[in-house]
Amino acid sequence: MNTNEHGSLEGAPFLKDKTPGLAEPAGSVALGQSCERSAKQVYELLNAIKPYQDWREAAHRIKQYALANLDKLLVELERNLAAKGVEVIYAADAAEANRLVIEIAKKHNVKNVVKGKTMVSEEMELNHKLAAVGIRALETDLGEYLVQLADQRPTHIVTPALHLSAEDVGRLFADKLGEPYTAEHRALTDIARRHLREEYLKADLGISGVNFAVADTGSLVIVENEGNGGLSISVPPVHVALMGIEKIIPRIDYLPVFLNLLGRSGTGQKLTTYTHVIHGPAPGRKMYLIIIDNGRTRMLADPHTRSALSCIRCGACLNRCPVYRRVGGWAYGWVYPGPIGSIITPQMVGLDKAAKLPFASSLCGACAEICPVKIDIPHQLVYLRKRGANERSSVNSWIERLMWKSWAWAMGGSWRFRLAALALRIGTPLAKFLPWKPWYLGAWARGRELPKAPGPAFRKTWKER
Repeated sequence: MNTNEHGSLEGAPFLKDKTPGLAEPAGSVALGQSCERSAKQVYELLNAIKPYQDWREAAHRIKQYALANLDKLLVELERNLAAKGVEVIYAADAAEANRLVIEIAKKHNVKNVVKGKTMVSEEMELNHKLAAVGIRALETDLGEYLVQLADQRPTHIVTPALHLSAEDVGRLFADKLGEPYTAEHRALTDIARRHLREEYLKADLGISGVNFAVADTGSLVIVENEGNGGLSISVPPVHVALMGIEKIIPRIDYLPVFLNLLGRSGTGQKLTTYTHVIHGPAPGRKMYLIIIDNGRTRMLADPHTRSALSCIRCGACLNRCPVYRRVGGWAYGWVYPGPIGSIITPQMVGLDKAAKLPFASSLCGACAEICPVKIDIPHQLVYLRKRGANERSSVNSWIERLMWKSWAWAMGGSWRFRLAALALRIGTPLAKFLPWKPWYLGAWARGRELPKAPGPAFRKTWKER
């Protein structure tokens, strides 16, 4: 997808042919199996914790307070960070954030960038914007590194390469890095570590995301499991942190609640391996924080969807979602997949482009049940479905209106129903010979055959028996 008139980015056109997602007849087997295994592990772990529901309620209330007082808390955060030597800059959208990063890079003569994991940079398509001005950006999170090597988009919020098996990774390393093929996990990790270690030493700039920003102490919190985040922000002489406006929490006292929930909900750990609490730049180094809106204030302004900004990006709702397990992350068309993506994306890129996403759900409620900050995702999905059907959107096109009017007409009487059923029975076998099949079935037709109409009509069988 391209940049819209407001400058916010909606997806990556260079990936369309390689990540078609739902258009394909079969999803990744590894993804479905990994999601099921992770969901089971997390569910059992959380059920064994007696105060878990109390933690959820506390996190929910803290986030609600933070969102209600976001303007004051952002000012407090900026003031406290500036006092420690951090330059805080605001960006209205992804295009402005990219411009700011490029300006910082040019100011410091940056040629090589190492990046810790940051979903905001995915919104910005930052790697490709930097490449366009001659700056090489390398992902250092193992999953992000793998999908970058494969020229793909991440398929999961927490585990970007969830769709790749060990065999896939072995072939990727052999093809891209010239390494001997292996599917042994430790050997693959050693290969990645060996190649990445060299990159930190020659990097001029490190870029990271922010998991939590603490207003009262002016602290940025980054959690990770591999150590790559710590190296990315400490080895290069310049550090740029990227965060959405919603990442803020009021007080440092509240941080343990979220650390308890994030590790357990995301990966089934009691605590992530590394928790970095950054209070400012080290002596002789430079640090910037870019705080990005990119559609978030639209969500904040709508009381029906505001709580979606409470998301701590644990990915638990993705692992539990039967739709995500089947189709994978690429099918959602943008950065944030799964149930949370189905309510965030339409509001960030516009209903006119993504109003179909809220319909990519069975409304089973598993996402709301597992959400550590108690976001009521199913009700928000229903609300956005209503908006998509009633406002000018990708759902409310003239083709779909015609289809639904035709369906309503056919269901309006018994003779109409019989006529429609007869037309389908006769037309379905003939449709495959029509040259305009892709027009009315879209990418779904690729790799699939139209189903055959089943045996005799029910009405006929009813009369006979």
